Amino acid sequence: MYTRNPGKDAVLFIKAFVSNQLAKFAPKLYVDITRQTGRGKKEEPHQASAYFIECFQDFIQQLGFEVGEAKKFLEGKKILEYGPGDTLGVALLLYAHGAEAVHCVDRFPLSKMSSTNVLVYKQLLESLDTECRMRADNAFIEKGNPSSGFDTGAIAYQVTKNGLSGAIGEYDLIISRSVLEHVNNLEETMLDIKRSMKDKGIAIHKVDLKSHGLDRYTSFDFLTWPTPVYKLMYSHKGFPNRWRVNRYKEFAEKSKLHMKKLTPTGQLDRDKLDIVFSKLAGEFRDISADELSWLGFWMFLEHPNSR
Repeated sequence: MYTRNPGKDAVLFIKAFVSNQLAKFAPKLYVDITRQTGRGKKEEPHQASAYFIECFQDFIQQLGFEVGEAKKFLEGKKILEYGPGDTLGVALLLYAHGAEAVHCVDRFPLSKMSSTNVLVYKQLLESLDTECRMRADNAFIEKGNPSSGFDTGAIAYQVTKNGLSGAIGEYDLIISRSVLEHVNNLEETMLDIKRSMKDKGIAIHKVDLKSHGLDRYTSFDFLTWPTPVYKLMYSHKGFPNRWRVNRYKEFAEKSKLHMKKLTPTGQLDRDKLDIVFSKLAGEFRDISADELSWLGFWMFLEHPNSR
């Protein structure tokens, strides 16, 4: 393991282990104490709404459309979003642009209709053109009133074990952003994606392979914790599962999902990777330096019957 201060790392282990046990046995209390949002930082309503607009635009572009063409594609589509966080902003925009329904599933009970989130939803409504605004208004129990809560026929949210949908052949489109790197069973999640898809279904996921603040001294040193130790520290908190891109390809193939596109979003400089390369945990030592250096990627998956 790469370290510059063993004593500091021992204290970190103890603190992380204790909080991991709290997340395991009292997940709601853990979320309340840590005040997680699913986005990793506190934001003003205008910043949050701008973030969700950017996310929506990114998904549409990954589908190969301009934003103005989204309505034609989304019309009548049933969509599943993994790990939406505390604010269902992307779901609201997808519904506004024509989706028949958007179902959101999470591992932790994050979503809530707080005063801040109500302001975010109002700003999202105000960003829409007349046609999309009229449709988005109907996503709420009281038309145009976010504080009344979502009409579950339009946008539904549920918390499930391991954040899996359990659906069979239900969705046309499945999405996530900075979520799959946090799931505690990636292989099971890939199978859930496959099972949840309609025969012509597709899935688009943005995966962030960075440490999410867990590096201690240098980039990617979070990959040097021995695996049993890392699991004791982080396995129940939704922290990075550490899997690299090779595992995503392996599990997609094993689930019989077709990988239509896989595009890196950035790569760590080789000189920085070399600092930790010889200290990596065992499961990362056989990965090529190129794949190990990926900082994230977009993944476009298709149901095998869609080809």
